[in-house]
Amino acid sequence: MLRIDFAYPGDINAPTGGYGYDRRVMRELEGLGCDIRPIALPASFPYPTADDLAETQRLLAGGDRDALAIDGLAYAVLPARLISALTPRPLALVHHPLFLEAGLTSDMAARLRASEQVALDCAGVVVTTSAMTADIVEKEFSMPRERLFFAPPGVDPAPRAQGSQDGVVRLFSVGSLTPRKAYGDLVRALALVDGDWRLTIAGSLDLAPDYARDIAALIMAQGLGERIRLAGAMVADEIAAGYAGADIFVTPSHFEGFGMAIAEAVARGLPVIATREVAGAGAVPKSGALTYPAGDVQALAKHLEALISDAALRARLADGAWQAAQTQFRWSDTAQAFLAAVRAGAAA
Repeated sequence: MLRIDFAYPGDINAPTGGYGYDRRVMRELEGLGCDIRPIALPASFPYPTADDLAETQRLLAGGDRDALAIDGLAYAVLPARLISALTPRPLALVHHPLFLEAGLTSDMAARLRASEQVALDCAGVVVTTSAMTADIVEKEFSMPRERLFFAPPGVDPAPRAQGSQDGVVRLFSVGSLTPRKAYGDLVRALALVDGDWRLTIAGSLDLAPDYARDIAALIMAQGLGERIRLAGAMVADEIAAGYAGADIFVTPSHFEGFGMAIAEAVARGLPVIATREVAGAGAVPKSGALTYPAGDVQALAKHLEALISDAALRARLADGAWQAAQTQFRWSDTAQAFLAAVRAGAAA
């Protein structure tokens, strides 16, 4: 039996796509017969204290394991001296390079980029969640392609969304309220859109509380308090119900390593509005989506207006999404791809 220690910072049950990916991959690897040992690192990553790094070194030290996988939220800022002491050489899981997170100062972005370069140089192999992210890692960090693997998130088969039943066009979005998700773009765009619509945003308000408060204030300032609901972090059943009752899935995010929430929307046959930058990660089917340049509020408003006002267009894109759903990656495929990377690292 292959033993894999899988390390991540903080609470594995945190309501983000990255933690959701980690949880599911560990579960699927166990289903493939692997012995998975979760390791919860200090929650302060990617800004650990000296004491947190010392605790991390203790938690990751030694052990009779065949592989060690470390989530990039922590791995990217581990010092070379700590990584070099680990055996076997770790697998680095990169959801997206940390220096590309929105809202960073140029100095902080430069420090994160330099730190991640050092850390990735010490990795045995690197797994990303999309081919696009693998390309970014190869280019930005001069990573040899033979050390790069990608294991895109999967989806479970889901019933097709039935949509609203009251004549009101229901929009749904899933994602924590952080600067990279760019919900301000969506609020400003919807302020320009006519028609009878409602939007629910399912996402944690606690990861960037100042930003979440700014979005709440913007909603009120635009007079949309009765039409946009900030639902906070929702449990799985609530999110499933949100997809089922929606007519449109929209995400204004400027960057995603893949776009798990989009893949879930496509699995239910929902038409999608997303940025071109996010569409490049692979979750957005051309047949089921409208895309626009990140940050272009007028273009986003135009797409929203078109889908909200045109039921025939919604139906056509919904059919395209549902067709794409039939060939989506499954989580068993994700686990097989991840395991192939683990074995490649062990053989290196």
